[in-house]
Amino acid sequence: MTRVLVVEDEANIADFIRRGLIHMGYEVEVAQTGQDAFRSTRDRLPDLVILDLMLPDMDGVEVCRRLRAADDLPIIMLTARDAVSDKVQGLESGADDYMTKPFAFDELLARVKAALRRRSNADGREILVVGDLEIRTASREVTRGSREINLTAREFELLEYLARHAGQVVNKETLFERVWGYDFDVESDAIKVYISYLRKKLNAGGEPDLIHAIRGVGYVLKP
Repeated sequence: MTRVLVVEDEANIADFIRRGLIHMGYEVEVAQTGQDAFRSTRDRLPDLVILDLMLPDMDGVEVCRRLRAADDLPIIMLTARDAVSDKVQGLESGADDYMTKPFAFDELLARVKAALRRRSNADGREILVVGDLEIRTASREVTRGSREINLTAREFELLEYLARHAGQVVNKETLFERVWGYDFDVESDAIKVYISYLRKKLNAGGEPDLIHAIRGVGYVLKP
């Protein structure tokens, strides 16, 4: 059974999420503080974490960083903070997704399923090659020339999708559907943020850009 850790100090919200996920067949544990979350993950890591940013003992961003340092498990931030700067900080701390309260449970469930789907990768030994960039899909290893590139789970999925469609312009709506797993939100800057992350890592050695933006349409990966 897939295990989800809900880190949320508001009892009514935590119970709402817990009951909904249990009804959908998930095993759910609730932690009300960051320290409770660390204790819960010490002996057995969950398959996914739903994490509030405003916890009584520490900031959720710090919790996210420490959980991410322990393992590359999917993390969905769920918070009342809706400023763009908060979203960027949350994503930069290692979160795979960011939802604001109030929220619809069906949307949260869709994002949980999408994050878990991204977590499971194929067993083959496929290598995607674009110029001097190599992507090993099974081991999730990425290299450019002789340089290894460390990516988060979401960064890898975005790059992999672009590489599978190398030379083709992929629009933002398709990226949201195929990588994020839900419909495109015209107000979301998530794609732009993650493209910026990828460019910074892919070009860290001074290499030419492989990701090209097509104004008003989307992005294309090509040498």
